[in-house]
Amino acid sequence: MLALSFGASGVYAVVTIIERLTREAALSTQTATINRSLAERPVFDLVYQLLAFAFGLAPVALVVFLLWRDRRPHLGRLGLGAPARSNGAGWRLRETGAGFALAALIGVPGLGFYLFAKWIGINTTVVPTALDAFWWTVPVLVLQALRAALGEELIVVAYFFDRMRRLGVGPVATVIASALLRGSYHLYQGFGGFIGNVVMGLVFGWAYQRWGRSLPLIVAHWILDIVSFAGYPLAVALWPALFAG
Repeated sequence: MLALSFGASGVYAVVTIIERLTREAALSTQTATINRSLAERPVFDLVYQLLAFAFGLAPVALVVFLLWRDRRPHLGRLGLGAPARSNGAGWRLRETGAGFALAALIGVPGLGFYLFAKWIGINTTVVPTALDAFWWTVPVLVLQALRAALGEELIVVAYFFDRMRRLGVGPVATVIASALLRGSYHLYQGFGGFIGNVVMGLVFGWAYQRWGRSLPLIVAHWILDIVSFAGYPLAVALWPALFAG
């Protein structure tokens, strides 16, 4: 599974950071773009973006297939569905609220650490989006944020924890391994991206180990990426010295 998804991304990211470090230009002067245009003509750019979203969820679909239960909750092994002791739909509100709290816990310090890492020269300038402004730009960015949230939290956390548990690996080692995996595929951004995502992985891993629920992690990750992707042009307009590439 990891070879089809984030494990492969981690290997590519390691090669990317080595390539970046061996350039003549300093790491801090380089740029890492997350969402970029995929075609010159807007209509085909939109088609390619939607295809990237759909096919990017294929590993998630495979994880759902592998961990599907015959009895309810069908996705219980992924930390989804109504908890055993839930009454009504209130659990959705509670877990969504927990997701907002996690996003706030990670987002503000994370932004500060990114700026610090860039300032001391251990990170690239991360450009969350380089898409041109069309009517579909923001919806596509929201979808790409959802793809990242579903993929990372259901594979790097829920599926990974399930498999490590079956192998007899303890909870502390599992949380650390998951966090290091999360950091590895962000190395293309620089060492700041690696460290920041390892910390995020430790927090998310602890939360999953404690709650056994994926929805708060998905909500938090989705919020963080929506703010990052859709809010980047505004941040550049307001603080170009800090965020412009």
